[in-house]
Amino acid sequence: MNKLTAEKRARVVAALVEGNSLRAITRMTGTHRGAVMKLLADLGRACSIYQDKVFRNLTCKRIQCDEIWSFVGAKEKNATPEKKMEGWGDVWTWTALDAETKLVPCWYVGTRDSAAAYHFMHDLADRLAHRVQLTTDGHKPYLSAVADAFGTGIDYATLTKIYGEGPKTEARYSPAQCMGTQVAKITGNPESDHVSTSFVERQNLTMRMSMRRFTRLTNAFSKKVENHEHAIALHFMHYNFCRIHQSLRVTPAIQAGITNHVWVLAEIVALLEHC
Repeated sequence: MNKLTAEKRARVVAALVEGNSLRAITRMTGTHRGAVMKLLADLGRACSIYQDKVFRNLTCKRIQCDEIWSFVGAKEKNATPEKKMEGWGDVWTWTALDAETKLVPCWYVGTRDSAAAYHFMHDLADRLAHRVQLTTDGHKPYLSAVADAFGTGIDYATLTKIYGEGPKTEARYSPAQCMGTQVAKITGNPESDHVSTSFVERQNLTMRMSMRRFTRLTNAFSKKVENHEHAIALHFMHYNFCRIHQSLRVTPAIQAGITNHVWVLAEIVALLEHC
């Protein structure tokens, strides 16, 4: 297989971060599907390593966390025991977002249990330079994980949405209607005005729009959990360093002081030479 040129790699990456499927990218760029998948794996790994290295001693003040559902191979109810051993089934991506800079400093791909919450919260705690205010939803594993990772050195509150049935429609799929919220102050003294998960929930929409593997009610999904992880790492690299945030007018990485310029895709591709 011939090695892709830097220009061809950048074209493939541009298509990936805009939410195109692998087969669509093959048609658009004339690149073999195997070459696209190899580039995704290599570059996703490089993006993960780079962000893990630079997202340290962050001066974030307010962090919001949430989990977003997807699946690998088949939904949990449809995956056979043998396939589940290979990683098939429901997969959750835990994300943290800085409410001020909109930076996503860390994420975790796995289950939705206490072990995943523990890993995710300890990873987040290791990246922060000082005490922060944290808001999560009411998912119970957060409580023990936050206590174990931060102790009393955090201002932590949960925001639980109360859902009910909305008006009946002809739509095949529609989310439940939010009837209200319930706020609980767990640790420290979180400011009530900043107890929110709105920004991180909006990030969930960005993920579904920017990664074909997250699109609902289609046949677009990952076949291997490793490829799922690589796609997410590439997405957050593009989101943090390349994509100008509409309200900030700069990228989250610039706003957070991680970099001093808007990255171009060629710079992301160049990470392959250094990682």
